[in-house]
Amino acid sequence: MATVSEHGLKRVVWQRIKETIIEDCKKSEIWKILILDHFTTKLLSSCCKMSDLMQEGITIVEDLYKSREPVLEMKAIYFMTPTAKCVDAFIGDFKLKPKYKAAYVYFTDYCSDELFNKMKLYCGKYIRVCKELNISFLPQESQVFTCDNPGAFRSIYSPHCSQDKVKTLETLAAQIVTLCATLDENPGVRYKKETVLENTTLDNAKQLAALVDYKLTKHYDMDDNSKKKGKTQAQLLIVERGFDPVTPILHELTYQAMAYDLVPIKNDTYKYKSKDGSEKEALLNEDDQLWARLRHMHIAEVSEQIPKLVKEISANKKQPDGKITISGLSQLMKKMPHFRKQVAQKTVHLNLTEDCMNHFQKNVEKLCKAEQDLAVGSDVEGVKVKDPMRTLLPVLLHPHGTYDKIRAVLLYIFSLNGTTEENLNKLIQHVKIEEDREFILNWRELGVPIISSPSFFPMRRSSRRDRTQEETYSLSRWTPVIKDVMEDAVENKLETREWPHQSECPAAWNGSGAVSARQKHKASTQDERRSGSRLIIFVIGGISYSEMRSAYQVTQSVKSCEVIIGSSHIVTPMELLDDIQALSKPTTTKETFTIVKE
Repeated sequence: MATVSEHGLKRVVWQRIKETIIEDCKKSEIWKILILDHFTTKLLSSCCKMSDLMQEGITIVEDLYKSREPVLEMKAIYFMTPTAKCVDAFIGDFKLKPKYKAAYVYFTDYCSDELFNKMKLYCGKYIRVCKELNISFLPQESQVFTCDNPGAFRSIYSPHCSQDKVKTLETLAAQIVTLCATLDENPGVRYKKETVLENTTLDNAKQLAALVDYKLTKHYDMDDNSKKKGKTQAQLLIVERGFDPVTPILHELTYQAMAYDLVPIKNDTYKYKSKDGSEKEALLNEDDQLWARLRHMHIAEVSEQIPKLVKEISANKKQPDGKITISGLSQLMKKMPHFRKQVAQKTVHLNLTEDCMNHFQKNVEKLCKAEQDLAVGSDVEGVKVKDPMRTLLPVLLHPHGTYDKIRAVLLYIFSLNGTTEENLNKLIQHVKIEEDREFILNWRELGVPIISSPSFFPMRRSSRRDRTQEETYSLSRWTPVIKDVMEDAVENKLETREWPHQSECPAAWNGSGAVSARQKHKASTQDERRSGSRLIIFVIGGISYSEMRSAYQVTQSVKSCEVIIGSSHIVTPMELLDDIQALSKPTTTKETFTIVKE
């Protein structure tokens, strides 16, 4: 039987849902229907399976917005976001003719008095329970969360959406507060100092930090315990996407980042063809233990590991050793039902690794050396790159795709902290994007210098940690800037001038040994070693898979501090470039959804 994910944030969220929604259900013997909106469907899917819900007495899961047959003998659980759209759909189920015996209503977050009174007016006699769970974020992975809002990027950075920015920051702040509340943390809040570019100040991190701190104070003042909660041994750092423009556009060679960049994976689903030509699909998440084990490894290590793991299974069942092929695995599956799931996972990763390596050998390998030299500022021997144009030219002269050339041009510009208008125009002509120059120019909206001017002082680059002694692959020398920040924060080395305090965390906090009064639930085995502090990082404008990997790496190396990273959404290089280009386009009318009438 499938079990609930045992991983970090996902487990904490499922525990919270069980302690509220499920416990209320258990007070009644009647089996129930669970009705979800789009967000809560994603939320539940991220932390449990249908078998888990069945075990807890929930037999049917329905869509709030779809037409449903009345089931008058059953009670319905409504788990939804506190929006007018959701409340109206709920009222529609009871206003004229009730569809269910009673309603148990659970909101992800604070429900306004206006909406609450509206519900009470039309269907008060049917509502048995009405609670707020304070979970309006998605636990993507054990140490990664998102606010499920890719549109926040445009709302915050597009000159056409300035009226939406304040509302978007308010919403993100409320979602971050629910993350802190779910973890039972009241962290000290810091933010990356605002950027000034061409007389424009970019201070979204400062604004969001102030909103989060205000909402945290308000939340813990209103806490059910009627006791004001002091600051816990946690720190929250808020930073903007423009803080490190290099990491999200580099070609990465670690398994997860590489796969999501080069292979068409949608909603974490990888589609591939089996040996017999049939279409297969696999979900890439932490329930796949092999994926969790391999995702942060370099592709060279993954290519070595998978055949070894397959041979282990083969040896366990006394199969003759030989070259492992996908067709061979198919035969193995038929003979060993007990190992079918294990072998299926390895088949998936054999295919996915093969896909990644095909892309690498075809054109990515040629790009990586130039990209790494431009990003790091030196070649593999450590010799400084004196003329970045000489590094860039071979990429422009080779028949690479347009997106690949744009990525290389951007890395060239970032390496110089901006280039001249004349030089930029030549580069744009070379890449043949005269009509789409916004791919490059719109980075200015993120506070990244694109055109240098003698009248402005060059931006001061933050110094990087010395990693010359660390073992790296020659085509993977770049380290995400956020990893430096994580390590500096844990060691209490962040400069107050660059990282001002919105609110102080306890003086003793150094990320390496202070004990937190955090989770109320009993720690699972994998959490027992983390009895120290927490560092939460929020990146405005999207996080990359490389930055997600950094959170796990720092947690692993420090052990006494758990690093959690989040954003409005997760971005791949191509998605980010498309979002950047769209910033200067006028806002289009949003698609609307209507309830299907019976």
